Amino acid sequence: MSTYGYREIRTPVFESTELFVRGIGSETEIVGKEMYSFTDQGGRSLTLKPELTAPVIRAYLQNNLGREAPLSRLYYLDALFRQERPQKGRLRQFHQFGVEAIGSPHPEQDVEVIAIAHDLCQLFAPQGLTVRLNSVGSEDVRPAYLQRLRDALEPHAARLSELDRRRLQTNPLRLFDSKDPDTQALLDQHAPHIGDYLSGEDQEHFAAVQAGLMALNIPFEHDPNLVRGLDYYTRTTFEITASGLGAQDALVGGGRYDGLVAQLGGRDTPAVGFAAGIERLLLAAGDALAQQVPSPSADVYLVVLADEARLTALTCAKELRRAGATVILETLRRSMKAQLREANRAGARVAIIFGEAELAQGTALVKNMATGAQEAVALGKLVEHLTTIMHPEAEDS
Repeated sequence: MSTYGYREIRTPVFESTELFVRGIGSETEIVGKEMYSFTDQGGRSLTLKPELTAPVIRAYLQNNLGREAPLSRLYYLDALFRQERPQKGRLRQFHQFGVEAIGSPHPEQDVEVIAIAHDLCQLFAPQGLTVRLNSVGSEDVRPAYLQRLRDALEPHAARLSELDRRRLQTNPLRLFDSKDPDTQALLDQHAPHIGDYLSGEDQEHFAAVQAGLMALNIPFEHDPNLVRGLDYYTRTTFEITASGLGAQDALVGGGRYDGLVAQLGGRDTPAVGFAAGIERLLLAAGDALAQQVPSPSADVYLVVLADEARLTALTCAKELRRAGATVILETLRRSMKAQLREANRAGARVAIIFGEAELAQGTALVKNMATGAQEAVALGKLVEHLTTIMHPEAEDS
């Protein structure tokens, strides 16, 4: 993330339950059904983190990061917890990578965040990506839309489940998150599009975001029903999905949340960000991931054959590691054949053999695993000798 100018932020595993109720919204699926909450010995309600934006904003406020710079660019990689039915791409403990840009109200910041998300997804799934984009408008225009949505759906409320009827009264925007096919059919038939209620400034902002994505050659489609599952979103919302993952096809979700900092006790501060599910990125990558990630390998494997050589080998391993080598030390006391086979399996470039005869002479055998050539090297010269083998260019210079 250094190429984008973002720095890492880490937050505790659990936070005050109230943080998520205030930040995410009491009528969301996360707060209503999915949080792992408990009461500590001091009588405080705490919750294992179900998402990371609210904790990042809490840390931003608590540590006065806004005073350090007018724009805070932050990223995280962390474990999260939700009480969900485990299925492909959805786990009770899962991991997310994400970014939060806090301080800029301008559409180019939205574009930068979406571009980072798109670049990330392309690393794991170069083909089959879809960027879905929408604007849910500013907080000023939301009440009028919500009332119009209620008016349109209340005559058909009998077709809704008990949960969705409650959502209709408390926060009808959450109906778009419903898993009930009857609710989704009702929305398709009768729900107005939030885009029809955007202010002039909202429309200009959304047009500028689209223009920025086109300038970067990032393909996208406008999805007028994309509202995202959290109450804090304003204006830009987006998702990036991948083909071939089934129902859980969203790799990234994010958007702008200009009111959250003030909602959690700070000054009015615009912000935008996204979160990407690590497990879903890995699913999207499939077998191609193994080809991108090199297998771990060792520089040196220490083959120990003599009992009296074990302390010498321990000391040698420490010195070689201090010199920057990756060293595996034999501790199973196997035969020489088994140890050399293990050295090959570990991808070691060199094996150093400590035998009785070599130890008596103050030497060890250094074997080139690629060619099979070996030579005796004085124990005191091993580090220098190995450095020459590992970095021949240093000797040439």
